[in-house]
Amino acid sequence: MQGKFFKKLFGFLKYVYSNLSLVYKTVVILAVILVFEIFTMLLFGSLYWTMGFRGVFPLILFINALIFTVVIYVSVMLQKIKSGGEKIAGGDLSHKIDTKYMFGDFKEFAVSLNNINEGLQSAVNEKMKSERFKTELITNVSHDIKTPLTSIINYVDLIKKEDIENQKVRQYIDVLDRQSGRLKKLVEDLVEASKASTGNLAVSLSECDVGVLLAQTLGEFEDKLAQLKLTPIMNLPQKSIRIMADGRHLWRVFDNLMSNICKYAMPGTRVYIDVEQKDEKAIVMFRNISANELNISAQELMERFVRGDSSRNTEGSGLGLSIAKSLVEIQNGSLELSVDGDLFKASVIFDMLE
Repeated sequence: MQGKFFKKLFGFLKYVYSNLSLVYKTVVILAVILVFEIFTMLLFGSLYWTMGFRGVFPLILFINALIFTVVIYVSVMLQKIKSGGEKIAGGDLSHKIDTKYMFGDFKEFAVSLNNINEGLQSAVNEKMKSERFKTELITNVSHDIKTPLTSIINYVDLIKKEDIENQKVRQYIDVLDRQSGRLKKLVEDLVEASKASTGNLAVSLSECDVGVLLAQTLGEFEDKLAQLKLTPIMNLPQKSIRIMADGRHLWRVFDNLMSNICKYAMPGTRVYIDVEQKDEKAIVMFRNISANELNISAQELMERFVRGDSSRNTEGSGLGLSIAKSLVEIQNGSLELSVDGDLFKASVIFDMLE
């Protein structure tokens, strides 16, 4: 019984000690040493007095006080370095470790951490500058392409209205019409992707009913799903789920995800759209079976210009999921993808309103 008691007591003390900061741990160790020395001095005090070592007590106390001061000072420096390193590792690149009262290797190590901090900040700034430059380049080039492309589309439309008997010429016109429309969609996606990724889109958050907006989106794709022999199965909770979102942007998110399903889902299969509540979160899940093998990770699918079919035999810019992710994030939500064999799942997650 006593053995179990002391074992539990030791475990409890070990748990308390492990959760103390470095400074407090040092104080505890020194306090234990001090108590042990005082107990020893009292126990053998008569021996010291009889042997004539009366001056030993003040000397021992002075040495202990000096040791205690140095050890606690060192532990304070280590604690400052430890907490500073944790803040830098946590992403606070503006944090500086105070080296005013440090000395020796401790000061050199703290200065090195501060220099690493400055290097990281510089690298982040350069990365952001590069991203802004690429975004501006994409936006400017897209606008420059738009003007001649609009003329091409307009003239192709005028040619289509002419009475042309040559069937080959009519086929050429159809190809021009289809490809110019595809190019127009790509340019629009590029502009939207650059705006969404940099947060340059106006966002007006308001109360939205997820189920209503999702049903409207599904209605838009009813004919297209029927042509592809895809059977949509939507599961909505009895209670309406409301979130704070921008209705226009959220509709575009659902539109992109449904377009992605139409492009890559296996014909003749079922498509599941579920809305559920979990831990005060509203989750909208889109699930489908891929027509082609998904030999790519969910993280790679979220990147720009990446498409699920490695053969690239479907039309699309590869920007749909990237745009959807950016649009969700500027509305304070998140988009998660998962791939399990040929099953593809996209989850749009928002905080629920009370």
